[in-house]
Amino acid sequence: QNAMSYFQTAFSEDHPDASLSYNASGSGAGVEAFTNGQADFAGSDSALKEDEGEVEAAAKRCDGNEAWHLPTTIGPVAIAYNLGDTEINLSTKTLGKIFKGEIKKWNDKAIAADNEGTDLPDKDITVIFRSDESGTSDNFQKFLKSATGNWDSEGKQFPDAVGEGANGSSGVADQVASIDGAITYVEAGYAHQKEADGVKIAKIDFGNGPVELNAESVGVALDHLAFKETDSEHNMVVDSEKLFASDDEGAYPLILTTYNIVCSAGYDEETSALVKAFFTTVLDNQSQELEDAGFIPVAGDHLDRLKAAVEAIQ
Repeated sequence: QNAMSYFQTAFSEDHPDASLSYNASGSGAGVEAFTNGQADFAGSDSALKEDEGEVEAAAKRCDGNEAWHLPTTIGPVAIAYNLGDTEINLSTKTLGKIFKGEIKKWNDKAIAADNEGTDLPDKDITVIFRSDESGTSDNFQKFLKSATGNWDSEGKQFPDAVGEGANGSSGVADQVASIDGAITYVEAGYAHQKEADGVKIAKIDFGNGPVELNAESVGVALDHLAFKETDSEHNMVVDSEKLFASDDEGAYPLILTTYNIVCSAGYDEETSALVKAFFTTVLDNQSQELEDAGFIPVAGDHLDRLKAAVEAIQ
């Protein structure tokens, strides 16, 4: 939503006679609106699932043509917590145990081992998770499975056996800010918005020491991005299993390669022109302002790939 608000302003300046209506309803609802023909494109933090009929439904919506995944918005996922002034490092193994409810106190020996020399409070951990269907939940669960090997569930719905649910990215960020000892997973921009309310972002040890979430560490992860094989080079589905299991030195691979899902063809002439115009504006505005909103601007080869895909939309 934060990125789209920025892009929407730029689009209005580039095309004052056009209008864009964007509803930040979560990935599940967004995909459904697209496949039902209620939206011209969808934003989703996870790719369409063939085994759930989403790929087929999207092709039908696109008049028999393939729907393309354009990973245009790179949003790091922050492990956000509320613990006063205490700075926390968490290994992926410890992180998985926290969200499974196996670690219940902030001074647990596993957290202490990740934070030698830090005076940890004897305080309960309150896990906050997305209660709505969410691509963030889908990707975070994929990450926990790939990075730890100790995670069983999957999909856009996060299990509710541990902790408290909150609706939307802003909802979980608000909840963490209001509960001493809380922890959640959320797009970095929402965590940064709550820093004045005591929310901090943990450093994560992916296997080569604690890594701070910043543009440089995410950039290292993006340098190693791999894509799955698809029918078209313009349909760019990230191999998230490889990404989330990576332990490249200095890399922060817990990122959402947020897809804009579009029809490769099948739009009427006016809609096709508007869709291409909007995404041209998006790619022309990969700027510091976007980074300030909590996202990593795309550049280099990946930006060139996206521009070629937008140009190829029929």
